[in-house]
Amino acid sequence: MNYSFQKGEVIGILEIPKLQAELPIVEGTSEYELQKGVGHYSSTALPGQPDQILLSGHRETVFRRMGELKNGDIFQVIMPYGSFSYEITGSQIVEANDPTVIKSTAPNETLTVSTCYPFTYIGDAPYRYVLTAHRTEIQ
Repeated sequence: MNYSFQKGEVIGILEIPKLQAELPIVEGTSEYELQKGVGHYSSTALPGQPDQILLSGHRETVFRRMGELKNGDIFQVIMPYGSFSYEITGSQIVEANDPTVIKSTAPNETLTVSTCYPFTYIGDAPYRYVLTAHRTEIQ
């Protein structure tokens, strides 16, 4: 698999069945890109690769109901080259500038999804809410 995407390009769809959500995944995480959908950190893997995939989105738009998700819930990622399921296995709250959220998980394929926290905070939130999910064959 050798896909490369341009910044700002819609590269896939993030489905969250529990929330009945279908969200566009956009390459990049600038403010412009995050206005268009869920941003993919370009320095991280893509679905189907054995490493960390990091997606981020705004809490007041695409991830408004993220706090309702629990361990065992599923993220479905639909890419031009296939569909991938990930089961949520954990959550954490970290400082907004915590660099440990971005890390290699090789050889394991791990989906990390983050948004600002607290969910109801006005302005630049001081924390990030981070969900970790592992590849599963559940459909």
